Amino acid sequence: MITIGHTIKAARERRNLTKEELAQKLRVGTHTVEKYESGEQIPSNQTILKLSTVLDIPTSELLKKQNI
Repeated sequence: MITIGHTIKAARERRNLTKEELAQKLRVGTHTVEKYESGEQIPSNQTILKLSTVLDIPTSELLKKQNI
């Protein structure tokens, strides 16, 4: 099953962004991005909207197959 963390990581890599760059754009810590990508933490709805904008993917793509 594809998780939101896998989707975030794949989209970040497609945009050639480092975890640090993504963290800056989201205004969160690098450790938080690592937690999102590993599945330890699920982003808030507000952060999902930011991720959608920064990574240029629809929110539905981020939420696909998620039980949020």
